[in-house]
Amino acid sequence: MTLDEIDASGLIREAYRIDGIGPAECRTIFVDWAIKLPAGVAPTAAIRCLLAEYGGDTAHPMTAVLREGLTAPPTPSRRGGRRGRRPEHLA
Repeated sequence: MTLDEIDASGLIREAYRIDGIGPAECRTIFVDWAIKLPAGVAPTAAIRCLLAEYGGDTAHPMTAVLREGLTAPPTPSRRGGRRGRRPEHLA
């Protein structure tokens, strides 16, 4: 897997070149990048590849966003009792 394959449009590369970019903008760019990721490419492997290339800049907000992308999302939990079984608008 090469950088050209996982960041074909250069979104992540350009994010690292933008002066004064913040975490919110980096998250938006990350989502755009993730949507455009080619089928069959594992997102975690692609993120690791990007971090290997750009992760040396630990102060950049995109590095933090990429690291967040490697963490597993929290598992949803169901509320117990009657309220947990009713639709939200009826609770």
